[in-house]
Amino acid sequence: MKIAIIGAGAAGCFCAINVKRMLQDAVVEVFEANQKPLAKVAITGGGRCNLTNTFRDVKSLQHTYPRGHKLMKRLFHQLDQQQLMAWFEQEGVRLTVQEDQCVFPASQDAMEIVNTLVSAMRRERVILSCGQRVIEINEEGSKYRVSTESRSNVYDAVVVTTGGSPKASGLNFLSDLHLEMESPVPSLFTFKINDPITQLMGVVVEETVATLAGTKMKAEGPLLITHWGMSGPAILKLSSQAARHLAECNYKAQLNVNWLNGQNEDSVREQLDTLLADNPQKQIGSIHLTTDHKLKTGATSPITSRLWNYLLEKSGIAPERRCAEVGRKQINRLASILTCDTYALAGQSRFKEEFVTCGGVALSNIDPNTLQCRQHPGLFFAGEVLDVDAITGGFNLQAAWTMGYVVAQNLAALSTDGAVK
Repeated sequence: MKIAIIGAGAAGCFCAINVKRMLQDAVVEVFEANQKPLAKVAITGGGRCNLTNTFRDVKSLQHTYPRGHKLMKRLFHQLDQQQLMAWFEQEGVRLTVQEDQCVFPASQDAMEIVNTLVSAMRRERVILSCGQRVIEINEEGSKYRVSTESRSNVYDAVVVTTGGSPKASGLNFLSDLHLEMESPVPSLFTFKINDPITQLMGVVVEETVATLAGTKMKAEGPLLITHWGMSGPAILKLSSQAARHLAECNYKAQLNVNWLNGQNEDSVREQLDTLLADNPQKQIGSIHLTTDHKLKTGATSPITSRLWNYLLEKSGIAPERRCAEVGRKQINRLASILTCDTYALAGQSRFKEEFVTCGGVALSNIDPNTLQCRQHPGLFFAGEVLDVDAITGGFNLQAAWTMGYVVAQNLAALSTDGAVK
């Protein structure tokens, strides 16, 4: 049996290794347009490779996978995060789990993952053809002709694992197959904001709630102020949830930030009243740092001095003003800003070198149990080329590993008459 895998990313390479172990006589060739395989894996997690997550803190797969959560729930029965971790450990990779439940190689080096996969492909005699961009796939009876710019060959089965493409043209090689597509848009990015708050670049607030005005979309977690706007887990999660909505409104929307982890305005107003009443002669710009009062129950103030003074001025309160001189309207305004600070989005910006796409091959094309194309037997899809994507935290790579493995299982289940079980 001859199998072509289009794309040497996480899903493609993982599929190739496992299908060869399950179907040793198969001839497996992996086509990659770039000169090296696993380029995205090499840079993910800041070059450390956040290869999965323990899922311990995941309350809902729908929040983790804004698109494709039902599919992933089904596929995790065939390979979940624990099985994946065991797979890599059996390959000799020691793993470590961070406090946020993200899983990394203990070496903190993404190249260990890359080298492990490349070595496994070599041992299993997978044919790796880099610098070979596939330009067309055509059916020829029950087989498929795969054409690159330099050659053309026929295969018994084809697995498409080309990853996400920010442009619809990136999937033109599938055009002759007449598949249903979802228009691709970015789904993991930071927000551009034209506001003086960018002067506070580098400031991190550990527990925030970010929402989009006029929607029910929200995300919690650390927020980082950058020179172009806002980033950090809260923003990246929100960008993933709102990917298609933001694309439709051309990334012009209102961002609301609760700087106090979702506390309501009335509670914060009461805390401010107590804080000011107990420190009448102190300058308001310093009290949150020099008193025992909390703007967040059970913890010291989560807001740095720089951000506190910025929010005071935004509320119309001079930081040097004494607490006794702050009026009721100003307190109300400050409580409102602390719990619902508003910023106009001016666009989206890429998250470092990583890029995740919402859209691609519609899930209606595939059998959710096998990932085989309903219209074209012997054609499979795995990874981000499908309309499946996740928030940051190792979940996108987990989806790629799982889908690659599921396809390998079903290729290995080919019956004597060529029908996939």
